[in-house]
Amino acid sequence: MAERRVVVVGGGVIGVCCAYFLAKEGADVILVERDEIGCGASFGNAGTIAAGHPPLNKPGRIRRSILDLLNPKSPLYIPLRWDPGLIRWLWTFRSFCTEQHLKASMGALAPLGHASLELFDSLVESEGLDCNYERAGYYEICRTDKGLAEAVHDAAMMRPHGFHPRKMRFDELREVEPAILDGVVGGVYFPEAATCDPHRFVLELADRSVRLGAQIETGRGVSEILSSGRSIQGVRFEDGEVIEADAVVLATGSYSSVLTKKFGLHLPVRAGKGYHRDLEVAEGGETLLSVACVLAETSVFCTPMRGFTRLAGTLEFSGVNHQMRPGRLKQLTAAAEVYLDGVREAVIRSEWCGLRPCTPDGIPYVGPVPGQSGLFVATGHAMLGLTLGPVTGKLIEEHVLRGGTSLPSEALEIQRGG
Repeated sequence: MAERRVVVVGGGVIGVCCAYFLAKEGADVILVERDEIGCGASFGNAGTIAAGHPPLNKPGRIRRSILDLLNPKSPLYIPLRWDPGLIRWLWTFRSFCTEQHLKASMGALAPLGHASLELFDSLVESEGLDCNYERAGYYEICRTDKGLAEAVHDAAMMRPHGFHPRKMRFDELREVEPAILDGVVGGVYFPEAATCDPHRFVLELADRSVRLGAQIETGRGVSEILSSGRSIQGVRFEDGEVIEADAVVLATGSYSSVLTKKFGLHLPVRAGKGYHRDLEVAEGGETLLSVACVLAETSVFCTPMRGFTRLAGTLEFSGVNHQMRPGRLKQLTAAAEVYLDGVREAVIRSEWCGLRPCTPDGIPYVGPVPGQSGLFVATGHAMLGLTLGPVTGKLIEEHVLRGGTSLPSEALEIQRGG
């Protein structure tokens, strides 16, 4: 097979994973990033590799959001503003918030979650990635009977797909994590999961991609995808320079639609803003947290990393912007204070917000663009970007270099609509 030149646009976890697997199979890869590698959503996400976790589209999600529309402390927050595009997107999202679709989504995403977790294990070991990778699962801890019932329901949906979550009593959780406070009624342990420092993972894998022959161009934006008829020819940078290529992969997250409009492709991807607040214990204190937890009623992930604990979560549909809302950041700490000891006394190490690309049906778009030979898309992973990063990279490699995939990926096709 002749060497193919492939331009990957986007230097987050998805783009870097695509570049790595393509370079590993002998492609001539150029990875292009407008800013720096891993500076977007991959920089500050929760760092939880939650294989098999159900997507956003749960029955009643929109109804609960409408009830909390003006509540800035709601995990899913939609500021009141006139945005016809968002209204249409939310209406479509609502149509997918059914038990039937949730089960179908699980059937599509669960095998990919298993495959991605295996790829994480292999990558970390074979490439010696220094990213604080821990294969210890995570705990969903609940303060209400309703929250516990929802966690148990999620666990029941996962079991038929080869996952083994286990319901736990409060005393069992306290034995595992002494920082858990009174008031927690119980929870669920999800063993088929892992954690890592997401930014370190992206930087380390980018380094290994370069060792395999990939080139990385940072600080350069792409203004146009070049084509002749129905065949991709390359890309044009914003400064006018052209790079010829046999294939182009768009891993551009919430910005994907900008480069696909030329081809009449409008991907219904909306930016869902997430936040993190990193905490470290005061001088002389002990480690804040020893195991990864998600706080059921507030959807805040609490992930121990080297020297600090990351509180991450919330989903805010306020458009494509990086405006930091102080109230959303405070919500992370306020949520954790009632579940975990030591949060109130901890010192803030850093604060961040980033944009997650969300699709109305909760399933990413991964694969070839119909009618355009050599154009591929990998976006729409919402809060599963890190989780599905490696398997997405593998899927793209197979699509680009082999013309098809060995993994079940029909549900991810671009032409499915939604």
